[in-house]
Amino acid sequence: MALTDEAITKIRGMIQSGELPPGARLPTEQQLSQEMGLSRSGVREAVKVLEAARVLVVRRGDGTYVTSLAPRLLLEGLGVAVELLRDDTLLEVMEVRRMLEPVATGVAALRITDADVDRLGEILEDMRGAADDAERLIRYDAEFHRTVIAVTGNETLTSLLDGLSGQTLRARVWRGLIEGGSSGVTLNEHEAIYRALSDRDPLLAQASALIHVNTSESWLRTVLAAAPRQPAP
Repeated sequence: MALTDEAITKIRGMIQSGELPPGARLPTEQQLSQEMGLSRSGVREAVKVLEAARVLVVRRGDGTYVTSLAPRLLLEGLGVAVELLRDDTLLEVMEVRRMLEPVATGVAALRITDADVDRLGEILEDMRGAADDAERLIRYDAEFHRTVIAVTGNETLTSLLDGLSGQTLRARVWRGLIEGGSSGVTLNEHEAIYRALSDRDPLLAQASALIHVNTSESWLRTVLAAAPRQPAP
């Protein structure tokens, strides 16, 4: 593992320095081994790790290339990680979302176009029509928030918040809201966000998003408190 870690560090350094820019083809395994003074097995394992992290892509019969290094690609694994988190850590995820999403929504209010407003209105109508259908609400809810954050034009932020708002997290919140008869309240919060964005009011958009995230966090706490305790491993 020590040799693999060293090889990962050296390849990463070559990428960060610009020696291997996005889209560049890596030298052969033998060449890298000689340049780094490491075993071929260490280099091979390093490439596997960086491929899993979406930093490298191996094209069979062609070679190994640096990916685009786009945020959506590199942060893709975040959503998978969130799905595996235990209940107490999910609340930490909601806290991070509370720190980021309202501010991002305020920024979106300054950058939103008429076409974006129209699209959000359509999604909101879809949500209203699916008020008692948890699966559809989960899908439309994700689309609503992804559309809002995408308006910021910040791909890193969009990918990060998308990963933090995993399907399991949304499912627990929405099922709790529906069972508790409070889905209408949360739908109204989405409408408040929509109206603030339509008015291009960043402060109101930020405040509306904060209220909404707080509602989701509160319901998640309620759902988790009611869930049976799992025995410690």
